[in-house]
Amino acid sequence: MNYKEQYQFWLEDGYFDQETKNELLAIADNEKEIEDRFYRELEFGTGGLRGVIGAGTNRMNLYTVRKATQGLANYIIKQNGQDMGIAIAYDSRFMSPEFADEAALCMAANGIRAYVFDSLRPTPELSFAVRKLGCISGIVVTASHNPPEYNGYKVYWADGGQITAPKDAEVIQEVQNVTDYHSVKIMDKQEAIQAGLYQVIGKEIDDAYIKELKKQIIHPEIIEKVASDIKIVYTPLHGTGNLPVKRILSELGFQNVYVVKEQEEPDSNFSTVDYPNPEDPKAFTLALKLAKEVDADIVLATDPDADRLGIYAKDTKTGEYIAFTGNMSGMLIAEYIMRERKENGTMPANPALVKTIVTTNMADQLTAFYQVKLIEVLTGFKYIGEQIKQFEDTGSNTYLFGLEESYGCLAGTHARDKDAIVAVMCLCEVAAWCKYNQMTVWDQMLAMYEQFGYYREDLYTITLKGIDGSRQIQEIMNKLRSNPPKSFGDLEVLTMRDYEMDQMTDLSTGNVSPTGLPKSNVLYFDLSNDSWCCARPSGTEPKIKFYMGVKGSNLEDAKLKVTQLTESLKEKL
Repeated sequence: MNYKEQYQFWLEDGYFDQETKNELLAIADNEKEIEDRFYRELEFGTGGLRGVIGAGTNRMNLYTVRKATQGLANYIIKQNGQDMGIAIAYDSRFMSPEFADEAALCMAANGIRAYVFDSLRPTPELSFAVRKLGCISGIVVTASHNPPEYNGYKVYWADGGQITAPKDAEVIQEVQNVTDYHSVKIMDKQEAIQAGLYQVIGKEIDDAYIKELKKQIIHPEIIEKVASDIKIVYTPLHGTGNLPVKRILSELGFQNVYVVKEQEEPDSNFSTVDYPNPEDPKAFTLALKLAKEVDADIVLATDPDADRLGIYAKDTKTGEYIAFTGNMSGMLIAEYIMRERKENGTMPANPALVKTIVTTNMADQLTAFYQVKLIEVLTGFKYIGEQIKQFEDTGSNTYLFGLEESYGCLAGTHARDKDAIVAVMCLCEVAAWCKYNQMTVWDQMLAMYEQFGYYREDLYTITLKGIDGSRQIQEIMNKLRSNPPKSFGDLEVLTMRDYEMDQMTDLSTGNVSPTGLPKSNVLYFDLSNDSWCCARPSGTEPKIKFYMGVKGSNLEDAKLKVTQLTESLKEKL
């Protein structure tokens, strides 16, 4: 059916409720809106679903959630995993509890027990729960840091990580095979509860999760010595982080934790911020105001599903609070773990740090210095989680730390996804160590720049919505692929990695070798002077992202170089 026929089907078929039909009738005179809602099925990608909430095949709603869940249930049954059950969590967004219940009741109707959290929980706790409960799979209903009109649905497998190849393609195929909404199974909630197919979980998982996090603390004695002096400001940005963050910091003994009151309670509108993303400086407005009032040492923010952490730290020389990128905060935690574990003899055998290809090159210097193996993976934390599983299966390495530039990292293997709760805990230990040694977190960052190099990264994003936008994004990639630039300003292109074609081309010799990573629509340009640029269409939003990194002789030089690289990129587009 074309989009007009799909629209008419939703209006006329008895399967869809009257509220849905009323919403669609209200746009009867808006051809462009009808087209956008029905020109395609909301894509079930390698991570699951994500889209604007509303009626239509290209929207997040009860029907698209059920349909996706039926496909996942069919796959679970084919894998003979129906007796293992599935864990389900959700965040503070519009329709999150409803979507979680729809997924649970579809699973129950297929004979698969659903373990559903009693209230909102962080995404990393869902990852933990899958393994703790011995489930075959997990679902978390979240759109992470997207604007309030979005929601989403991420799928995890038995190892606690998001689905990766070949399972991702197999699950996608099963979801695509569900073409008839009437074939989707659903069950009454009370019947599911009485049959033992819908079980509520909560405190017992919380307690086990917090217990695992505490195992990552290296120096509890240092925390104890400065716990009454250090001041921490925190905001959950109306999301899931509030209770677990307050709990872990309290149990570790931190006495001065100030939570931003206006942003403490869950709020589907995220009414105090334009965009609930700790990567956005404006999200810190209220937190920084509070930080100045209480003279905080560090300022922390987690995104709505609490898998990303943003931080500011005080510069005592100027009295100002300085923003840290995800690369910076990740490197702070990684360097602390490596240094302290090496010094106290707790470094595991064959340690490895895993980073994505668009994460800072400072990691290369850091791992070389501390003799830790560095492994690079494609963008997306699921590939870091995949490495943990491979380490456990083969015994080749011991996972030490993993990070990606987009404010996500993981210490420990309790979860297989980025975890802002454990990141808060680790960062506060770093801050305590700095306080104990009469320095600030910013002082420590400067010391790392001086030792390992003044690395700086940036991100340039182009948003192109709708059918035309998708086509324009592909045209940009085709242009870069077919006619790759020889240089970006003064920076020469040394090699070009085309992950879609699995080719790494040395531009000086013309030699071609495989990238060694799975196929993905990503182009990466290695540049002179330890610089780089990478082009990647987003898998969850109508955007194309350009990541870049440089190395300078000092902070100002690095800032200038990354600005020049960004401007050169814009000229080529």
